Amino acid sequence: MLSHAGYRAFLSSLKLKAKMISRLTRLSIQPRGALSSALLRCLAVPPPAPVKVPADGIPGSWSYDVAEQDDAQLSLWLLYELHYRGIDGVDDRWEWHPALLAIARTLEAGMERDLRQAVAGRLASEGKTTDVATALQLLVADDGGPQLSSYLARHASRAQYAEFLIHRSLYHLKEADPHSWAIPRLTGGAKVALVEIQSDEYGGGRPDRMHAQLFARTMRGLGLTDGYGAYINEVPAVTLRWANAMTLLGLHRRLRGAIVGHLAALEMTSSLPNRRYGNGLRRLGLDPETTDFFDEHVEADAVHEQIAMHDLAATLASDEPQVADDILFGAAVALQTDTDIARHLLACWERGESSLRPLSPGVMAPDIGVQRVASLTR
Repeated sequence: MLSHAGYRAFLSSLKLKAKMISRLTRLSIQPRGALSSALLRCLAVPPPAPVKVPADGIPGSWSYDVAEQDDAQLSLWLLYELHYRGIDGVDDRWEWHPALLAIARTLEAGMERDLRQAVAGRLASEGKTTDVATALQLLVADDGGPQLSSYLARHASRAQYAEFLIHRSLYHLKEADPHSWAIPRLTGGAKVALVEIQSDEYGGGRPDRMHAQLFARTMRGLGLTDGYGAYINEVPAVTLRWANAMTLLGLHRRLRGAIVGHLAALEMTSSLPNRRYGNGLRRLGLDPETTDFFDEHVEADAVHEQIAMHDLAATLASDEPQVADDILFGAAVALQTDTDIARHLLACWERGESSLRPLSPGVMAPDIGVQRVASLTR
């Protein structure tokens, strides 16, 4: 574990990087390969008009390569952020630019294949059942992922907790938004159930109780900046993939069952881990304001679990039987991507290493492929 002095040094480094990021524009995002480098250069200027896109869309040389997850996942995250709060200095008209949509389609198709392969074993072991609520319970019960929450509760240092929060900030600072895409795509009881859950996530009418705001306070309690996306350069591909998976499922109507299943799995596996996270922070001497985010989820998610499993997921499966398999797929994705992050963090910490990416200020990716992307926008 780091000494108190070591933690201060670690924290000073993070603050310096975050401060630099918050002062600069989107160009402070470091590319991780040819595609993300090209995208950043394209986004740095307004979209041209008229738009001319080749008839066959994106060049065939661009493909989703699992071996190049860093570049693919950062590129997809950049494209997805255009649908959320946007990127500082980037023209909002890029959001629906045909060339960028073509790139997103290629990346999404590869990522969906990757996710389906990754969870195939989970879905096979779950067995066949027409009762979606029971199937969700079996999936959760069979989840053999590492107990990250137990480690954080009993052993984690302040520096490790800070790293954990940095990883989680990619989602929790916009918590609920990826799942809210499903609201206009549902009807009846399933829609009512989703809105009930989301209302709590957004603070029940109180901006100061929005869960994203509570998480921001937790970050500040450990001396971190709470800037949206401030640590994008430091989170690895496994974290980007975890966050991108939620948006992939939420952004496509055809996957509405999957985003419902994803939310159900999150709610069903939330209460006990959040109790442990809060206990770990108390062990380190943090105050109630810093633990509030996790404490809030202990009680709220115990209720949300039942709503998500029965009123949301089971009702949707009853109303639309054709999406039942997608509900289980989405739940399996939630469990798998959580497991992947937990394994990454614990493996790094066991080796005495940081789980974050090292930054290389001033080192940019080569310009390979820039003209290919640029050609799509002329």
